[in-house]
Parts: sequence; C-alpha cells; structure tokens
Amino acid sequence: MRTIEEHRAAVEARIAQWCGALPKGALYAPMDYLLHLPAKRVRPVATLMACELFGGDPDAALDAALGIELFHNFTLMHDDIMDASPIRRGQPTVHVRWGANMAILSGDAMLVKAYQCMGADARALAAFNSCALQVCEGQELDMAFEKASSVTAEQYMGMIRRKTAVLLAGALEIGSIKAGSSEQQQRMIGRFGEQLGLAFQLRDDHIDAFGDPGVTGKQRGGDLRAGKKTWLLIRGLELERAHGGGALTTALGQLSIARDVGAMVEALIALGVREESDALIRATEQEAMDALDSVAVADERKAPLRKLAMGLMGRKS
Repeated sequence: MRTIEEHRAAVEARIAQWCGALPKGALYAPMDYLLHLPAKRVRPVATLMACELFGGDPDAALDAALGIELFHNFTLMHDDIMDASPIRRGQPTVHVRWGANMAILSGDAMLVKAYQCMGADARALAAFNSCALQVCEGQELDMAFEKASSVTAEQYMGMIRRKTAVLLAGALEIGSIKAGSSEQQQRMIGRFGEQLGLAFQLRDDHIDAFGDPGVTGKQRGGDLRAGKKTWLLIRGLELERAHGGGALTTALGQLSIARDVGAMVEALIALGVREESDALIRATEQEAMDALDSVAVADERKAPLRKLAMGLMGRKS
C-alpha cells in the first residue's frame, strides 16, 4: 500500500504534466495559475486511495483523480466570482487577475477538461454527474441562505452535504469504481467520505469562531462578522430566541463593520454552542469511521484512509 505522501506526489506529477501540455493563451493561463497555488489535494488523493483499497492499481485512476481536482478548482474559480473574493490561498483570485468574464470562460473550459479526464466509464461518469450536480445545488442553497431571514440547522447540514461533503464522497466512489468494486462497496466508501466531508466543514466553521489566530493565520470570527449562517450561528440564534434575544441577535442588527465579534464568540460559549459543536463534530467523525469499518476489506488495507481521516479530524487551521 502506498503512503498518503506517495499518492500526493503522483497527483502533483500528473497535474504538472497536464498543465505543461496546456495550450498557451488567456483561456488556459488561469487554469495553470489556480492549479499551482498551494493545495492539499485531499480529493484526488482519496480517489487513488480508494482504488488501491479495493485492489486496483492507483495509477489507473490518476486521470479520474485529476478530473476530480479540475472540477474542484472549476468550482473555486466560479465561487470566488460569486463571493467577490479577492484572495485565494494567499494570492489574487482568478477574476481579480484576469477579470470576471475570463474567469467564467476559463472555469467553463476547466469543467470540460474535467470530463475529458474522467473518461468513458459509464459507472464512473454517472457518479461524477450526480456529484457535480449536487455541488451546484449546494452552492445555490448557500447563496439563497445569505438572503434568507432564517435557516434551520437541518437546512444548513443539507447545504454543506451537497456543497462540500458530496465531492469527497464522489472522489472515493470513483476511485472504488476504477478498482471494480461492487455497488455496495461504492456506497459504503461514499458514506465514509460524506460523513468525513460534513465533519470537515463543521470543524472549519468551529475553527473560524474558536480557533487560535496565531495558528489559523486568520482573524477570529470572520464568518460571524459577515453574518454567515453557519451551524454555530444558527444554533446560537435558536437558543437566544428561547430567551428573548441576546448578543448575537443584537449584533446581526448592526452593520458588519460595527459587530463586536469577541462578544459574539463569548455569547456562543455562554450558550453552550461551542460544546454542542464539539460533540456534533465528534459524532459525525465517528459515523465516518464506522462507515469505513463496515467496508468488507482487510483492516490493514484501510490504514492509509484512516490516517487521511485522522489528519483532517485533528487539524487546527
């Protein structure tokens, strides 16, 4: 079994090869630029690991893994336009460097390239199509939530399942398909990825509010200042409503620049939301590991995926 580092090196080499073969010009330059920004490559690595888990040759899944990474970066390119984000991984976003029109067009072309990498395997394509559509549905929900007067925790979980978790699940499923797994094996490894992806996003929200800025490299409470409807804020507001309001409710009635983020964080702690969030994350992570345990493959073959999962679970930034 190959290590995570070996799989990541294979992915990076394939990306470098692919970028090196791109035609010159403004359409392709943004793809090359985005793919060369620092990245963990969790999804394509997961594709290779799932293929190897079920006895396949991970090298045979490299193009599919590349397709997953191209799709992921296509979504980032377009999401940055929709969010008006100026920075991605410490560098100017594509639309800032090349303009919104070129970022849209280059992203569209990147999606086509992702399909070219995926190949003609009908089962893999079906999994990819389902995953891709759900990611778009998740982004639409995320945008709708920005304008919604209220969002439930259940609705939020449904949104992040589509926008974030489904792509990790799809990456694992496609890797298993490339190894010739059964449909039941595909579903179980997909369940592992979905729960791990949910936990990843919930932890991301948790770190934003409660993480150490010295470790994260970001100002604490960016989502709170923006009034972003994360699970934390949704749950906090729900608890405040039961008591006739509080610091969170007051802060959301102010302009974002005037919000006292420190007071909002303290309110979440006082309401017990931090502890609830911790418990939810741990429970979701346990569901992920239970799903991996249920896959009918020798335990030693699951060790690399367990290590990948533990790395995502233990992160502080």
